[in-house]
Amino acid sequence: MTSDAPDDEPTPPDHAIPPADPAGPRETGGDGGPTALFDRWAREARDRDETPPIPAATVVVLRDGPTGLETLMLRRNSRIAFGGMWVFPGGRIDEADHEAARAAGRPGLEGAARHAAAREAGEEAALVVDPATLVPFAHWVPPPIAPKRFATWFFAARAGTETVEIDRGEIVHHQWMRPADALTRRDAGEIELAPPTWVTLHTLSAHADVDAALAALAAGPVRRYRTRVARLPEGPVALWEGDAGYESADPTRPGPRHRLVMAADGFRFHDDGAPR
Repeated sequence: MTSDAPDDEPTPPDHAIPPADPAGPRETGGDGGPTALFDRWAREARDRDETPPIPAATVVVLRDGPTGLETLMLRRNSRIAFGGMWVFPGGRIDEADHEAARAAGRPGLEGAARHAAAREAGEEAALVVDPATLVPFAHWVPPPIAPKRFATWFFAARAGTETVEIDRGEIVHHQWMRPADALTRRDAGEIELAPPTWVTLHTLSAHADVDAALAALAAGPVRRYRTRVARLPEGPVALWEGDAGYESADPTRPGPRHRLVMAADGFRFHDDGAPR
């Protein structure tokens, strides 16, 4: 399954949403960095939403192509949920991923998410990805109005030497794309991209090769995108923390911007670098 748009699945076991730590998690530094964020944000999703989103993971597989950085994109069958979208390999975190994480000495949600991302890369594209080497760089939660809500952890990985193979059932096509080319094709109406996919490609488009992309993602914070939606005359707007209109869901409020305007003539991303 693709984590940008997984199919309907049963609600995950209770341990997928970890209990609160009375000592409080550490957000950065040491072994508590990414792991603490996984646990804290999962608790907040449980506490703040009427229907807690299902934990999921996706992996952005990168390679150096003839003309620069490329990422593997998969096209979903048009007859299933979120059909026709181009996405990254991924899907929901299941019990087998928790078992694999415990066996590898990485218990907890972060370890399970790593194994889920690696497993889906194998199932959807026949690629071998080492869970231990994945680089976490983003966490996405769709708005409560979304029909299917998956709290998805995004990882990045370098492609190996395997040949991509898809099942031609759930996934009907694949292609290695330069991030900037994928964005251009979306604006031309050639392909469909969900906001998390678009923002990820936009981020990657700033890097010339795999080494630069992975180094930048590893050095930066794990970015949080807890989406709220609004509308402007030119089209829908996805708002994220740091935007002046985020708390009120009012996109006209003056101040810093952290949003994606989904206008008919093309998507426009604004990020003023406000603390998040």
